[in-house]
Amino acid sequence: MIYVPGYDPFHARRYRELYRKESRAQAEVSGYEIDIASQGQFDPYRWQVRATIEGAPVTAEIAVLGWSDIVKASMERGPLQTYTQAARTFWIYARSGALGAVLRLRKGPAIAAIYPLVALLLQLALALAIAAFIGWAISRIAPGWLSLAGLLAVPPVLQWFKRHDRAILARYLMHNYAFSASLGGANPPELEARIAAFAEVVADALASDADEVLVVGHSSGAHLAVSILADLIRSGRVHAGCPPLSLLTLGEVIPMVSFLPTATRLRADLHFLSASDALTWVDVTAPGDGCAFALCDPASVSGVAPPGQRGPLILSAAFSRTLSAARWKALRWRFFRLHFQYLCAFDRPGDYDYFRITAGPQTLAQRFAHRRSTPSAIRRPVSRHRSMAT
Repeated sequence: MIYVPGYDPFHARRYRELYRKESRAQAEVSGYEIDIASQGQFDPYRWQVRATIEGAPVTAEIAVLGWSDIVKASMERGPLQTYTQAARTFWIYARSGALGAVLRLRKGPAIAAIYPLVALLLQLALALAIAAFIGWAISRIAPGWLSLAGLLAVPPVLQWFKRHDRAILARYLMHNYAFSASLGGANPPELEARIAAFAEVVADALASDADEVLVVGHSSGAHLAVSILADLIRSGRVHAGCPPLSLLTLGEVIPMVSFLPTATRLRADLHFLSASDALTWVDVTAPGDGCAFALCDPASVSGVAPPGQRGPLILSAAFSRTLSAARWKALRWRFFRLHFQYLCAFDRPGDYDYFRITAGPQTLAQRFAHRRSTPSAIRRPVSRHRSMAT
């Protein structure tokens, strides 16, 4: 299994520990055995899973394709740069029509896109209010012009909000959308180089004697996974002699990129991959995840679904049914935590069980052969930008 994380500044070891903790919790609920270990010398980017699931012993090798260094570099902004970037990003989404298209499709992701700008403006307003109060206090005991010194309080207040952003994620989300919008939906050169490097990792796995090569893309990692596999298949490196190739996209936010005007590369990849018989593609989202484009076929809503489209299979993780009532109540308004629920244990798992999929004895195609897409899947074309790279 090759995991492509989303826009995440954290090191790969976070995903290793999350897998360890949540797989044990799921094993207790579902009655199977699972354990993870390093492959030789400790490597947080790679680990091995040994499991007995559905009566079969399985060994799985898991690799994380890290790009947190690129994420961190994109988040290094001072207060003025942050507000300039926020204004520019909002203008790009609004002017291009991408924001309006997202609103017509799913309001949750649109609210998540607008929220950072509103939160940042409120922070600035509070900083200015504090500065005004300090200025007023100074004017009571000193010449009036010295009240301007109150403005010196603005940068420290904004820095305080920056240090505590993990509580509200306003800056994080803003940087996420700004990264996608910086080139109007095209990948920055450093990300294109990383996609090429990631493709080599998948190619090496396809040259092995594995029973399946499963690529998992979560959140923003979903559109990276689409491009990685589209490049590999186009290049002819996926052939009859390879292990079965599978793609599992979780909590995808593809329209936030594919709806932008210059996302021609991604739209071409969606068009190509959704018609390909070289892989099995399953897309899992949940209406309870306000950050994802729940039950949206990314190729269709982007207006680039080909005739005779083969994938993806659109499935719901149905959080309100697969989590206990108490757990659903505890998590329902923790939007960011819910966005990672796909990688976690479920109290009442249905067909979707992350650990059965990634460490079980069946391939993705075998496991979901009996399923059809959720009837409420959204396939109507919404984006007005449909040009594709050639």
